Amino acid sequence: MSAARFLVSGRVQGVCFRASTREQMQRLGLHGHARNLDDGRVEVQVDGDAEAVDALAAWLRHGPPMARVDGVRREDIDPVGVEPVSAD
Repeated sequence: MSAARFLVSGRVQGVCFRASTREQMQRLGLHGHARNLDDGRVEVQVDGDAEAVDALAAWLRHGPPMARVDGVRREDIDPVGVEPVSAD
């Protein structure tokens, strides 16, 4: 089990970033959340297989077609337990 928190910056709000991230998380079998932050970034926190977390990290670097990702900061964290994937 692996867990990580990502902070994604760029044009990542109002472009279906959270919903697309949720779809990727579900496809990869990850648990966690994606939520907008007041400063314009999106926070993504996930638990799951280490390879799946790495695959999501790679996807976050470009995001959905309408997004423009300027940066992704990753922090590996202790797994916090299984929680359903959510967009908020």
